[in-house]
Amino acid sequence: MATGQKLMRAIRVFEFGGPEVLKLQSDVAQPTPKDRQVLIKVHACGVNPVETYIRSGTYSRKPSLPYTPGSDVAGVIEAIGNNVSTFKKGDRVFTVSTVSGGYAEYAVAAEDMVYSLPEKLDFKLGAAIGVPYFTACRALLHSARVKAGETVLVHGASGGVGIAACQIARAYGGKVLGTAGTQEGQNVVLQNGAHEVFNHRDVHYIDAIKKSVGDKGIDVIVEMLANINLSNDLKLLSKGGRVIIVGSRGPIEINPRDTMAKESSIIGVALYSSTKEEFQQFAAVLQAGMEIGWLKPVIGSQYPLDKVAQAHENIIHGSGATGKMILLLQ
Repeated sequence: MATGQKLMRAIRVFEFGGPEVLKLQSDVAQPTPKDRQVLIKVHACGVNPVETYIRSGTYSRKPSLPYTPGSDVAGVIEAIGNNVSTFKKGDRVFTVSTVSGGYAEYAVAAEDMVYSLPEKLDFKLGAAIGVPYFTACRALLHSARVKAGETVLVHGASGGVGIAACQIARAYGGKVLGTAGTQEGQNVVLQNGAHEVFNHRDVHYIDAIKKSVGDKGIDVIVEMLANINLSNDLKLLSKGGRVIIVGSRGPIEINPRDTMAKESSIIGVALYSSTKEEFQQFAAVLQAGMEIGWLKPVIGSQYPLDKVAQAHENIIHGSGATGKMILLLQ
C-alpha cells in the first residue's frame, strides 16, 4: 500500500524525561493499517495526565522507544485494513486508544477502539471523549456500581475526567457534589451536572461538605488526587461507601481504622484493564449520552502540535484544570 511511503508531522519521544523530550518531526512515515485496523486523519487529539507520566518513564507501562504519545484522537477515516466491517473511508470517528500514537497528523487504531462521532459534535469535542469519559464510566458504573439516589462526590471535578464523572453520575440519578480550585472551574462544574460545588482551596471546604451531606455521608467519591485527599475521603464516606481512585501523584498516610466501622472500600481504576465487553458497554452508555445530549465535553486549553511541551508542562503544573486539554492538528 503506497500510504506507507507518505510522510507526516508527528511528535516522537526518543528518551524518557521532561516535556523537552517531545520532539516534533516532519518526516515521520505515515503508518499503514493492518488487519482489523483503520488509518485516521487526525483533526484533534486529547492530552491526558497519564501521558506525562509515561513520557517521564515513571509509569508502570513503558512503551518501547521511540514512540508517539496520544490515545484520544478525533478525525476522519483515511483508509481501512483487511477485515474491517464497521467503518469506511470518510467516516467521522473518535478513539480511546491508538496503535501508532495520536500526537500526529495520521494515526492507526484497532477497529474495536474506534467509535462513530455524531455530526453534532465537532472534532475538538470528539478528542475530549476517549480516556476521560471511558475512565469515568469505569469508575462509576463498574468499580463503584453507583445506584440512582446515591450521593457522589467528584473530588477534582473541573478537569476532563471530573466533568465526565459529573455528567454520568447526574444522568444515572446521583446527587452530585464536585470540587474545583478556581471560580471558573466551580462554574463549569455546576453547569455540567453537579448539584453543589466546593472550592478545594478553601481551608474549611471539608467541613462545608460534611455540613451539606449531614450524618449519612457520601456513598461514592471519585478521587483525582488521592495522595492529597484520601485520608479526608475516608472520613466523608457513608456506611458501605466507596472511594474510587482515578489519580494519585505520590504516597499518603491513612488510618485504616477509618474504613472499619463504615466497612468502606478503596478501589483503584485502570481503564485498560477493561475487557472488550466492558469497553462495548461503556461505549453504549456514551453513545446514548451523545444522542440524548447529556454528554457534552468542555474544552479547556488548546495547543498546536509544536507547543506540545508547553501542554505537558501546564497539565501537571497549571493552576487548576478547567475542561479538557487538546492538541489541534488540522
